[in-house]
Amino acid sequence: MPRVAYDLIHPERRTTSVVFASPHSGRDYPWTFLRKTVLDQHTIRTSEDAFVDRLFSHAPKCGAPFLTAGAPRAFIDLNRAPEELDPALFEGVSARGHNPRVASGLGVVPRVVAGGRAIYRGKLPLSEAERRINIYWRPYHEMLGKLLDQSKAAFGEAILVDCHSMPHEAMDLAARGAIRRPEVVIGDRHGASASTEIVDHIEAAFTRAGLHVVRNVPFAGAYICQTYGRPSKGQHAIQIEIDRSIYMNEQMIRPNGNFEAFRRVLKGITAEICEIGRKVAEPLAAE
Repeated sequence: MPRVAYDLIHPERRTTSVVFASPHSGRDYPWTFLRKTVLDQHTIRTSEDAFVDRLFSHAPKCGAPFLTAGAPRAFIDLNRAPEELDPALFEGVSARGHNPRVASGLGVVPRVVAGGRAIYRGKLPLSEAERRINIYWRPYHEMLGKLLDQSKAAFGEAILVDCHSMPHEAMDLAARGAIRRPEVVIGDRHGASASTEIVDHIEAAFTRAGLHVVRNVPFAGAYICQTYGRPSKGQHAIQIEIDRSIYMNEQMIRPNGNFEAFRRVLKGITAEICEIGRKVAEPLAAE
C-alpha cells in the first residue's frame, strides 16, 4: 500500500485565501500494488501528472498551503467521486446510468492507464475499492475541505487551484488551424466553479509569462471543481492543465532540459495567483 494518503506543506504564515493541490502527482508505487498489475513499472506511470508537485512547490513560500496526493492515480483517482465504480473492474458492481469516465476505464479506481492499457487481469473484489477509498480518498478530501474552510474563515473566501498536466497530444484538435498551439487549459466548468474575475486574473498571470492559454477545452474540470467550486458562497475552484512536453520527456517520464527554467516561470505565476487571494485579507485583518 502507498505510505500516506497525502502530503501537506504549510506556509510559515498563511497570507492568502488560495489553496494549491495536486491530486494526480503521487508516485508511490509499492510492490504489493505492482505485483497485481499486468504493466511494467514504467507504463503504470503514464497517467500520472509527473512532477507537477515540484513545479508548484513554491506555493508555501507565497503563503499558501500545498496539498499533494500520496498514492498514484493508477491506484486511486482523487478527482473522481467515490461512487464512480467501474462494473468492468469490480465484482458485484452494477452500472448506474452512463458515465463516460467510468465507461472508458477511468473511475475512482482506474481500470486503465493512458492509451487505454489495462492495469489488471480480470476483476477485483469490491472490498479492494472500499479499502482504497477509505484509506486514501477520504483523508485527502477531508483535508482539502478543511483547508478551504480555513481560508473562508480567515479571509472571507477560498480559492482552490487544482494543478494537473496533460499529454502533448491532448491539444491536437485544439491546435488545428490555430496560430499557436495551446499550452495551458484553465477549467472552471464553463463559469460554474469560479468567478469570472478570478479566472481572468489567473489567465492573465499565465499569459504575461508568455504561455498560450485556453479555457475549458478539452478539460473543464472534473469531480474536484464540481464539488468544491461554489462561487456564490465565496468558494472558487479552478483546474490548471499544463502541456507536459514543456517540462518533461513524456516517453521517458523524466524532466527535460527546460524543467528548471519552466519551474522558475511557474514560481512567478504562483506568486501572482497568491496575490489574488490577498485582496480581502488586509481588511479582515484590520477588523
